[in-house]
Amino acid sequence: MMGELAHEALHKAQKVVNEAEIYVESEKSLDIDIQKDKVGFAKKVYSLGIGVRVITQGRMGFAYTTNLELMDETIQKAVDSARANLPDENFKFASFCSYPEVQGLYDKRAEYSDVEEAVDFGKLLVATVHEEGCQPTSGGYALGIKESVLLNSQGVECKNSTTMFSGFISVNAQDGEGVSTAHESHSSCQMDLDPEKIAKKACRIALDSRGGGPVETGNMMVVLDHQAAAGLLSTFTQAINGDNVQRGRSIYAGKEGEQVAAKELSIYDDGTIKGGLYSACGDGEGTPSQKTTIIKDGILQHFIYDIYTAQKGNIESTGNGMRASYADMPSVNLSNLEIEFENYHDLSDVRGGFMVTDVLGAHTANPISGDFSVEVMNAFLIINGEIKRPVKKAMISGNIFEILQGLKGLSGEKRQLGPFIIPRLVCSSLRVVG
Repeated sequence: MMGELAHEALHKAQKVVNEAEIYVESEKSLDIDIQKDKVGFAKKVYSLGIGVRVITQGRMGFAYTTNLELMDETIQKAVDSARANLPDENFKFASFCSYPEVQGLYDKRAEYSDVEEAVDFGKLLVATVHEEGCQPTSGGYALGIKESVLLNSQGVECKNSTTMFSGFISVNAQDGEGVSTAHESHSSCQMDLDPEKIAKKACRIALDSRGGGPVETGNMMVVLDHQAAAGLLSTFTQAINGDNVQRGRSIYAGKEGEQVAAKELSIYDDGTIKGGLYSACGDGEGTPSQKTTIIKDGILQHFIYDIYTAQKGNIESTGNGMRASYADMPSVNLSNLEIEFENYHDLSDVRGGFMVTDVLGAHTANPISGDFSVEVMNAFLIINGEIKRPVKKAMISGNIFEILQGLKGLSGEKRQLGPFIIPRLVCSSLRVVG
């Protein structure tokens, strides 16, 4: 049905303009909500929308609708939008191409999952938290099925189908007259979430955080657990965005080929990873997904681009023209950002330092300079290679670009949190404020 709808819309658009693009997206979702120890609110949502882009006389216009009966009007709105815009020679649509086969993005079990299964997942989360001696404060479970079809006047036809499952829980643990808090989550394209594992990890962190004391202010080695690492790396990603580079908003502008990170560190943006949360055969404007080397052995190699920024730079798009939905224009964004090290170290190598489970306030970091100062959550002192005493009320500060120059990776589990596929990270020196 979606393919037929897209072809019909493109046929109509090409009666008005020569260059047109149709993006049709449908999404089915099921969500349940947990408040304290009650599994309550549940909802099912279905949406179908169409985004239309046109190029006429070097001008681009965009419009969208959820009402299929208004397709003609929507096309005309896109044309009117184009006529009101300034011409730009960099406006282009994707050209006809082939697409990679990306595995592990769709689990058919999502089609048959119902509210009862979702509620059972939530109940098991809550029950496990109680068994571990903690109190749930909030949580939830969600599954979604997303399908999209993109057609354009250049002969492009890009289809993507993905499923997404996610669960999370926040907990309290009694800590004298107060409480220790923690949270844990897991997302996957496959129906493989383990509610007991999620709940037990959240409880373990909360229970281990009890009795926390102060830490002396000073510079020390800091280990960033997966959540904390993902939070701070969000600042780095602004510097590899091709649009920011071209606007002079990136510290890395003009530094391709230079050493900008530790020699054992490599960073890739890869939209073809099996089961990657942001993998797809093509991006939101029909460019095939690919693996782009951002940093290799510490040397800056490339930035990420959509078609527009690639045209401005006289290079090829890296397949990073992403859409939030049918109601949005494509723009430069990550697919899956993978952090790799030539060698990985053991926690036992950290003779003294500071372990941070998560951070609060990462969004306040300066995206151009890289400076940050954030509150730490569920932090612990590391003594002789072992995680020891919990710490309360501390902050860490530093510069993300300076961190990369001495960054190390810890052996053990890699996790995907949002677009980031990361191990635990070791920062050689950060300012810890007690």
